[in-house]
Amino acid sequence: MNLPKLGLALLAAVALAGVLVALAPAKLLNALASSNTHTVSRGASYGPGARQLVDVYRPARAAPRGGWPVVVFFYGGSWNRGERADFAFVGEALASRGILTMVADYRLYPEVRYPEFLKDGATAVAWALTHADRLGGNPQRVFVMGHSAGAYNAAMLALDPRWLKATGHAPRELAGFVGLAGPYDFLPIENPDVQPVFFHPDYPAGTQPLQHASRGAPRSFLGAAASDKLVNPQRNTQALATKLQALGVPVTLKFYDHASHMTLIAAFGAPLRWLAPVLEDVAAFVNGPPGG
Repeated sequence: MNLPKLGLALLAAVALAGVLVALAPAKLLNALASSNTHTVSRGASYGPGARQLVDVYRPARAAPRGGWPVVVFFYGGSWNRGERADFAFVGEALASRGILTMVADYRLYPEVRYPEFLKDGATAVAWALTHADRLGGNPQRVFVMGHSAGAYNAAMLALDPRWLKATGHAPRELAGFVGLAGPYDFLPIENPDVQPVFFHPDYPAGTQPLQHASRGAPRSFLGAAASDKLVNPQRNTQALATKLQALGVPVTLKFYDHASHMTLIAAFGAPLRWLAPVLEDVAAFVNGPPGG
């Protein structure tokens, strides 16, 4: 292919990515996800509430000795919206890489405000720690992961011991934390959808993940779109990575040049994986040696 044709092909691919993202991306990505890489159990209850449910994606491949690594995934949506079913493509993608994946719902605003969704998340992680072995997972290899607002939830569970302590667990039981395009230092809040979630302007103390970084934090994977327009990657992803690294916590830091805030998670879907190798990077982190 000559250079002009290559350029046209690249432009066409970028245009296609824009169309997929604009036109109900979750439904398209879910529809195009492979069905032979996993089995799924939908709607397992981790608590009594209507939104305290998790879908479990089990890899089709044989489990390694000790069981598959486990990821508990929390989606984004400004703590105002989101459904676990919309992120089946994430469950399939991780399961295809040999990772037992739990995609969890949690209560949203206006039903609840901070910190109730963190209590839901902690209960979901406690459920994963308790049931991993029964499902074929390794209870010593449980990771917490999220995108955008979900990355905030995951970060708070991994860094602030208050939430898991209430369930009889602790962050030290986690094998790692994966945060994608997460807001970790975002006060004062400018987004009107998010302001009431955190009682703007009367923010409770201790809401920011960056405040809770410590030497005891689990090893971390932090990724972001290099030019994210919604969540500043330098103030959030880079700053958290820098602070954790200064404390001696192993951190894998990745910035993706060709992804946006939304396409960073959409790149887990098979048609958009060319945008950023985020699936392969996360899978390598989760499947890698402890402490690596």
